[in-house]
Amino acid sequence: MSIESDLKKDGIRVISKLDTLVVNNIARNIARKIVATFPELNFDETNLFIKLSRIDMYTASMPDGMAEANYFYKNSSIYFNNRIDLEDLEEFAIHECIHHLQEIKTSRNKLVRMGLCTFNTLSPIGIGINEAAVQLITSKIIGIKPDFVKYYGIEFKSSSPSYYPMECHLVEEMAFVTGYDILYESTFNSNNNFKNTFIKSTSEKVFLAIQGAIDSILKYEEEISKLTSRLGEENKSGKACQNINKKINELKQKISLTFMRTQNLIISSYFDNSFLKITNLEELDNYRKKLEKFRPLVCTQEGYFFFDNYYIEKMCALEHKCNILENGGIETAVTVTKTNKFFAFLVKLKNLFKKESHIEF
Repeated sequence: MSIESDLKKDGIRVISKLDTLVVNNIARNIARKIVATFPELNFDETNLFIKLSRIDMYTASMPDGMAEANYFYKNSSIYFNNRIDLEDLEEFAIHECIHHLQEIKTSRNKLVRMGLCTFNTLSPIGIGINEAAVQLITSKIIGIKPDFVKYYGIEFKSSSPSYYPMECHLVEEMAFVTGYDILYESTFNSNNNFKNTFIKSTSEKVFLAIQGAIDSILKYEEEISKLTSRLGEENKSGKACQNINKKINELKQKISLTFMRTQNLIISSYFDNSFLKITNLEELDNYRKKLEKFRPLVCTQEGYFFFDNYYIEKMCALEHKCNILENGGIETAVTVTKTNKFFAFLVKLKNLFKKESHIEF
């Protein structure tokens, strides 16, 4: 199948190729911004410019619901929606240019890896995590300010309010575990450093579950976009519209449930594993501070009490562990804990939350 046929299959129809001077200007500015934003990655600005300037860029007509810019790896080209103003092309090009830098292909031009996503199976694995990571990098380069958003009944502060907000936030919660530097390095250089670091702090099973969940959320969102486009088509009967809206609502519920379950998995797997590694009072205090530091990242919805319950449970466990460590590892600290007013207060709160909570994850 030709490139043109592949593009038409996705609803992309080429209008014109961008002038070389325009492409060079975009490549130069993006290379400069990447180097300035990520000095720790030691990029060579000249090499980046050369790589990016070789990308063919086109304007094209695109179907509603499709991203304003799309990178097509088969011919290493970027296609911009023709509705984008010329002066705005650079901002939309950043995300796609990063995809070009991520590419790892065989000698026969077969794509095997792109950042955190692998293509050595029948379907790509980790595309959701990679899209989110690239968008977080793009937001950092552009300087997008985090903002409070609400999607599918879930409220949170997003570093990417308009593009992949759900996927981006879950990856940010993962980056809390690994550190952002290793996320950025692994995304740009297409390696397993981010994955392996996260697995070390949780488990491989947990990582694969989160990876699959983020892929699912991306897939559900794409399905919603297609269904929404169908609603705008002519000659739709009232019953047909009702069926489409029903499917959309079902997908929204799937996104909400998948997202909250994944957040809970990140919280419990990381902090449960870290708790087991506490061997002294300094580590105990660091654990407490880190659990508190995670709180601003927690996404909430009506009836959600998981983090509050988990926090209280861990504070109780820390109080008990603190007494054990202070008593030289002697288990008799249990009797001390039972009389501790702070411990009793936390237990009371925990029981209160359990009574009020009506959502299970």
